[in-house]
Amino acid sequence: MYSLDDTIAAIATSIGQSGIGIIKLSGPESLPIARQLFRSAKGISKLQPYHLHYGHIVDPASNIAVDEALVVYMPKPHSYTQQDIIEIQAHGGIVPLRRILQLVLSLGARPAEAGEMTLRAFLNGRMDLAQAEAVLDIIEAKTDAALRVATEQLGGALSGQVSQVRRALLDTLAFLEASIDFVEDEIPLQDVVGPLTDVSTQLEKLLISADHGQIYRQGIKAAIVGRPNVGKSSLLNALLRGERAIVTEIPGTTRDTLEETANVGGIPLVLVDTAGIRTDTADKVERIGVERSQKALQQADIALMVIDGSCDLERSDWEIEGLVRHKPGLLIVNKTDLLSAKNLQPPANFYPDAERCRISALENQGINTLEEAIVELVLGGGVTPADTPMVSNPRHKALLQRALEHTQSAITGQQNELTPDLVSIDVREAVETLGEITGETVTEDLLDTIFSKFCIGK
Repeated sequence: MYSLDDTIAAIATSIGQSGIGIIKLSGPESLPIARQLFRSAKGISKLQPYHLHYGHIVDPASNIAVDEALVVYMPKPHSYTQQDIIEIQAHGGIVPLRRILQLVLSLGARPAEAGEMTLRAFLNGRMDLAQAEAVLDIIEAKTDAALRVATEQLGGALSGQVSQVRRALLDTLAFLEASIDFVEDEIPLQDVVGPLTDVSTQLEKLLISADHGQIYRQGIKAAIVGRPNVGKSSLLNALLRGERAIVTEIPGTTRDTLEETANVGGIPLVLVDTAGIRTDTADKVERIGVERSQKALQQADIALMVIDGSCDLERSDWEIEGLVRHKPGLLIVNKTDLLSAKNLQPPANFYPDAERCRISALENQGINTLEEAIVELVLGGGVTPADTPMVSNPRHKALLQRALEHTQSAITGQQNELTPDLVSIDVREAVETLGEITGETVTEDLLDTIFSKFCIGK
């Protein structure tokens, strides 16, 4: 079982050279430890709550100052963990932060495990499990849209909806169990199918948002493919709004895959710039690059196939089209700034299911339209209802799907006039499953799995 009685400490900022680094303490000995280490520049002996105090961190054994620092004391229960918290804001170098942490640990604190600060916040009722998981999503957000989704979840948007659905299931379960326990008594008839159908509808609405939510959270991998010298690297640079890939007029400049993340309509789009795919090369290094390009294409979620719009298709274009034909993607006709590209159109049977976008990556023409087409392809034009929080966590999606299946099974059982004890089995499973989202029915192993993904100090 997790201990909440001791005091934990960790460096809460990234290790490296920076202006400020933070050491955080949480637990009953946080304030006594800070009093032994901190010397106020104004000679103040008492740390006033929620005020920044300037002074020095001093080694109590030698009375030698280790670093200048600002210290803030946040008493329980009005703190992140709902325990006494001390934050020491020192200089962000590796040596001073580690030295201060050593002093803190020598005075009775123990090193915090990964995610243990947030785990304590959850165990002390500061937030539920879905909100705790949103903390990690905020830290790892790659776009403003991903940050917005995570912030809404931290604010309890998803938890509120799940709790509401779970309460409706509990009401139905209470009636079913009363029907089991008090068979001989007069229990007023109650509609079970109606409330369960409402629950099913709410769960379906939440699941509608799940695919979009996971895209904003995890991103989509897109392989930029095409024969050499059609402008794949120029397209990568255009989407990144910078010069990331080397671009020359020499075919085969890109010899290996290059991976970068672009923000396309709020979606973290992981772009993989591949070596030009051609099967007739005798260059050993280029052959390795082609093999890696083919592997990247297989692993990608979508393909961005680039062709040279200033000349007719070549045999290698058709070979690549055969590789991408059954993968979702876009056909990008590049180099439209050249006069020879004005009237050239690829035949209708070339990547037939892909939308066609005409661009000039070099002149940055048509890039906005291309981005809109990428968003449409990835999101499928679907819209999440305004009153529905976006589900972004794969664990939550799986649990919602399982709860929906149990709810629908209970509806079927009731309609088929099964006994209340049999119908209640599915209702109880749905209740327990939704509890795994908010943390009301959670195991220690699951908590270990979730919080082990956090960084030390959070």
